[in-house]
Amino acid sequence: MLGGLLLVLLPLILGYMVPIRHHGVMMSINHSVNASIYLILMLMGISLAGMDDLLPQLSRMGGKALTLFVLTTCSNLLALWWLSRRLAWRVEDSPIVKDAPTSKLTAMWGSLSLVGVVILGIGLGVLLTTFKMPFGPDIAEIIAEWVLYVLLALIGCQLRNSGMSLKQILLNRYGLMIAVTLAASSLVAGLIAAPLLALSWNEGLAMAAGFGWYSLSGILIGDQLGALMGGVAFFNDLARELLAFILIPLLIHRMTPLAIGYGGATSMDFTLPVIQQHGGVACVPVAVVSGFILSLLSPPLILFLLAL
Repeated sequence: MLGGLLLVLLPLILGYMVPIRHHGVMMSINHSVNASIYLILMLMGISLAGMDDLLPQLSRMGGKALTLFVLTTCSNLLALWWLSRRLAWRVEDSPIVKDAPTSKLTAMWGSLSLVGVVILGIGLGVLLTTFKMPFGPDIAEIIAEWVLYVLLALIGCQLRNSGMSLKQILLNRYGLMIAVTLAASSLVAGLIAAPLLALSWNEGLAMAAGFGWYSLSGILIGDQLGALMGGVAFFNDLARELLAFILIPLLIHRMTPLAIGYGGATSMDFTLPVIQQHGGVACVPVAVVSGFILSLLSPPLILFLLAL
């Protein structure tokens, strides 16, 4: 298992070691990451279609995802509420950005489109299985594994060239505390959820260690624990992002750390425009630092936990 951990971590480390200074190359890497995610989720859908008794299995996946989501959400909200009370930081005086680049509906549509890709993959997988085509779930899993290696290398490049220095991260006390609180409370929920999901303790922790990065958590979990549990991780973290879009406008002026922190890793990208629009410019560096720490922590932590 440790050899498998090294094999998957190696592309991430190699990618992180590559400095990119050309804007066009960085844009190509960003597009390639998105394309790889869509391709792997499509292949994950095809793999799901290869399971026996597909409909009961999908129902089982939904039940497990709901269990994990409820436990994680309750743990996160309780911990972040405590942190909000402790920090007593609000953004009432921060100027609001009226023309934020992305509306909530647009951002949610981007998230839901990934669900559509999984569903499309399931439909395609059913057709391939029904007509006994050479390309089936087994081949899809092999291709997905190799695309995963490429994806991890590209993500390593993104993290290295995100513009965040170690000094910026460590000096932003609020962002660091929010990230640590979100990560710790998520892992507690994963530990509680493990026996309910019929998983070992380390697998339960890994399921909760996506911290909202639904595209990557579903892929990494699926590669190690199978398409069913990969789907559980994917929908658990996706539901976090969708709920974050609702909570941010409601809570950001009353409990700022909670509103920023609940989005997890997505606070540096998908939920950032909504945080910026409703919380103002003072929230942006905190959200970026929090999301960056969680994004940097999630992949190696998931892989390490699954290797135990």
